Amino acid sequence: MGKKGRVFVRGMTSETYGLGAFRRKQLAVGRVRDDTVVVDDAQVAHSGDSADSRTWWRVGPGDEDFLTQTLQVHFVELPPHSSNHGHGHQNEAAFYILEGAGYEIHDDQRYDWATDDLVLVHTDSVHRHFNPYDEKAVALVLKAKCTWMFMGLIQQGRSGPIEREEEFGPREDWSAIWTPGVLDRKKVVKPADTTWEDTPLGRVRVLSSPQTDDVRVFSVDVFELEIPAGGSSGKHWKMADEVLYVLDGEGYSLHWEVEAEIAEKYYARVAKEPTRHEFKKGDTVYVPQNTVAQHFAADGTPVRLLSAQNRVFKHLGYDTVHYLEPASGYAGAQLAGSTA
Repeated sequence: MGKKGRVFVRGMTSETYGLGAFRRKQLAVGRVRDDTVVVDDAQVAHSGDSADSRTWWRVGPGDEDFLTQTLQVHFVELPPHSSNHGHGHQNEAAFYILEGAGYEIHDDQRYDWATDDLVLVHTDSVHRHFNPYDEKAVALVLKAKCTWMFMGLIQQGRSGPIEREEEFGPREDWSAIWTPGVLDRKKVVKPADTTWEDTPLGRVRVLSSPQTDDVRVFSVDVFELEIPAGGSSGKHWKMADEVLYVLDGEGYSLHWEVEAEIAEKYYARVAKEPTRHEFKKGDTVYVPQNTVAQHFAADGTPVRLLSAQNRVFKHLGYDTVHYLEPASGYAGAQLAGSTA
C-alpha cells in the first residue's frame, strides 16, 4: 500500500543500464505468503466493497516487499445474503470460487457460480457479485491489472454520469471495438467443462489458455495441478512468472535461479543449487520470471495447486515450457518442449 494512496503501477529506476541489482532484490523476497499477509486492505481507492463484503490483497504492485506486478492476487468474501458494490474497469479479472455459491451481474446479465468454478469478468465490464445463500462465499481473484495500466487503459469507477457531459455526443456501443465473437464465449468455467490430462508437468486440467478459445479471457492463464502424495511435478523452465495457490495438501517448491550470460548471444546459466519454499493449504507460492521450478507433495498428503500466469509472455515470444525432468509417474516419451 502506498503511503499516500493505492499503487496501481510501480516504477523502476536505476542509475545504471544493467538491472542485476533490481533482480537480486526481487529474488531475495520471501515467496510463500499465508493469511497473515495483507498488502492492501481495500480501504483506499477501491470501488468494489459494500458495508458487508470484504476484499484484501496478498500480492500486488503496492507491496513493500515487491514480488511482481505481472499478476495481482486478492480475495473477496461475501457473507450470506450480501453483495458488493457494482463497478466497472477495463481490466479483466478471473475469480476462482474457493467456498460457497452465488451469481454475478455483468453488463445486466446474470451468471451463476459455485465452488471450483472459474468466473471471468470480461474487459470493460460493469459487474457486481451476489451471495443469496445461507453460507458465506469466498473467491480468489487473479488478474493482470497492471498490464492495462501500463498501456493507458485506466478508465474505471462506479456507475454514474460522466463528467463534462455537455462536451460529448450520444451513447455508442462500447462493444463495437471488441474482438469479434467474444460475446459467445463462456463467462463461467465449471469442472465439467474441463478435462484432466497427464502431462510432463503432472496431472493437469486447464481452465483458461490461448487454446481455450471458447473462454472469455485474454490476459490470465489458469490451470490446476495435482501431485500425488510423496510425488513431484515436472522440473521445468519458463520465462513467465507465476503465482500458485495451494488448494489442498502441503509440500515444498524448489526454484533454480537462471542467470543470463550475454556473450555473442544469450546463454542461460542455471544455478547449481535451488532455494526451497515450504507451503501448506491456503498459501500462495510465487515463482519469479526466468526460473526453473519443481513442486513436491509431502508424504501422506496429495497436493492441489492452482496456477495463474500472465498470458502476455506468450505474445512476447515466450510460449514454450522446457522440461528437464518429467513428473513422477509420467509415461510420456517427448520432453524437448511443450506449449502447456
